[in-house]
Amino acid sequence: MTETVFYPRYVERRLTEALEDSPIVLIHGPRQCGKTTLAQIVCAPEHLTLDGDALTLDGHPLSILAARPRDYTYISFDDDVVRAGAEDDPMGFVTDLPERVILDEVQRVPRLFTALKMEVDRKRVPGRFVLTGSTNVLLIPKLSDSLAGRMEMVRLHPLAQCELASGSKPGFTLDRRSGFLDALFGSRFKIRRVGRLGNQLIERIVAGGYPAALVRPTGRRRANWYRDYVEAQVQRDVRDMARISMLDVLPRLLSAAASQTARLFNLTDLAAPFQLTRPTIRSYVELLERVFLLERLQPWSNNRLQRLVKTSKLHIGDTGLGCALLGVDAAALEANRPLLGQFLETFVFQELKRQASWHDDPMSFCHYRDKDQVEVDIVIERSAMSVAGVEVKAAATVKSSDFRGLRKLKKVTGNRFEGGVVLYDGETCISFGEGLYAVPIRLLWETPMKIV
Repeated sequence: MTETVFYPRYVERRLTEALEDSPIVLIHGPRQCGKTTLAQIVCAPEHLTLDGDALTLDGHPLSILAARPRDYTYISFDDDVVRAGAEDDPMGFVTDLPERVILDEVQRVPRLFTALKMEVDRKRVPGRFVLTGSTNVLLIPKLSDSLAGRMEMVRLHPLAQCELASGSKPGFTLDRRSGFLDALFGSRFKIRRVGRLGNQLIERIVAGGYPAALVRPTGRRRANWYRDYVEAQVQRDVRDMARISMLDVLPRLLSAAASQTARLFNLTDLAAPFQLTRPTIRSYVELLERVFLLERLQPWSNNRLQRLVKTSKLHIGDTGLGCALLGVDAAALEANRPLLGQFLETFVFQELKRQASWHDDPMSFCHYRDKDQVEVDIVIERSAMSVAGVEVKAAATVKSSDFRGLRKLKKVTGNRFEGGVVLYDGETCISFGEGLYAVPIRLLWETPMKIV
């Protein structure tokens, strides 16, 4: 029997802050990433018990942020009867709701948003409605109102590596939030030596970050969970969003996209195996983006630079999901170095996005590539004022030539450039001058956060 492990979610602080001043708070992210659990921990006291001095959920410890009393009622639109009632009479449904309520999987009833808007305008109380959504509700065509100015969104991703490192058996949970982003923008990496991850890194890539998958044994059982997960997504959320006559195409399209992760988005190549038009395949890609299974990373632009390639990069939403769809385990990924390089870049990109989701400063992500083929895998802008770059290598060594793209980025961004790193599976964190560093990849989640 597998022993339960509790993983803290560091975005929890953002959720509790949003409840203090926003009448509607939406937690959105892919299914099974932990949205419902997070909402219940923070807002639904009937799921909480006191065990001595420790606040627990079903016997497991929670963070101190969850120790604040809440009185929310929990309602799920995965319940067919509840969903039918809300669809039939959205205004009556909202009017009859308790004072504070969690509405789970709200994207399944898009007509509800107008009713929520009217109710909030009638009685504007902070933290009144907590919504969860497994699709990006702002991109749903049926959505009648964006709730602009009334709703704050909190993005929840699958587990970050530093959240996994903080996981514990029932008892005490360590806080191991990474300080990597602060070090990147402050150019404060110190010379140090650490052990290589080697095969452990590949195993992390293949495992992914979905809590329900991670409790399964490695190999076939975990891969089966991911494949079943995709089928469930297609049959539930995608079917709700659009009328698609060939739903079976979507899992195969997602597999094709997984093989192209971390590459420039090429619609022609994606469409080639299917007897469908390019516009149809494009619309299917957009559907997979709405349910957070795919993500396109836009190119970085600067008005002073005219020689950029204006093509986005494609990334699978989670490397564990991508490996399962391609039937690739750790041994197969290690043997296929080009594919390992692609999945490692996506792994780093997703880890950075997950860490940025709870960072105090807003951050946006893009990639850099010009017509001379000079590129930087990941470019991060902080508050539109500062720029940093990250290059990813699967090798155990770094050379000066590996910083070519970062030096070009530094040149074209001028004073906005804060720092750049080449992440690699090596042992030494060392400066290459001008705010550039070679950094062992394990320090992406093992750089200690500074306590101010």
